[in-house]
Amino acid sequence: MLIGIAPWLLIFVIFYVLMIRPQQQRVKQHQAAIAAIKKGDEVVTGGGIRGRVTKVSDDEAEIEISQGVRVRVIKSTLSQVLSGTSKPAND
Repeated sequence: MLIGIAPWLLIFVIFYVLMIRPQQQRVKQHQAAIAAIKKGDEVVTGGGIRGRVTKVSDDEAEIEISQGVRVRVIKSTLSQVLSGTSKPAND
């Protein structure tokens, strides 16, 4: 019976090590980056809009996507946090 269960157990362990664990680490890193957002950071939303953070609250962030154009987004919809020191290409 043990010989019949061992291959399935081995497959599950390999699947966990190669697929599940790395994904869990990426999710934790993303949540930490979103929680650490501050004014001046450059972010990319889930829809692909890139902008600079102008105000942060508990669950929302205000992003300036163009000069004088600001939108409020839910922080969990942000897909990427870029460095806050980079300059836009058109400035």
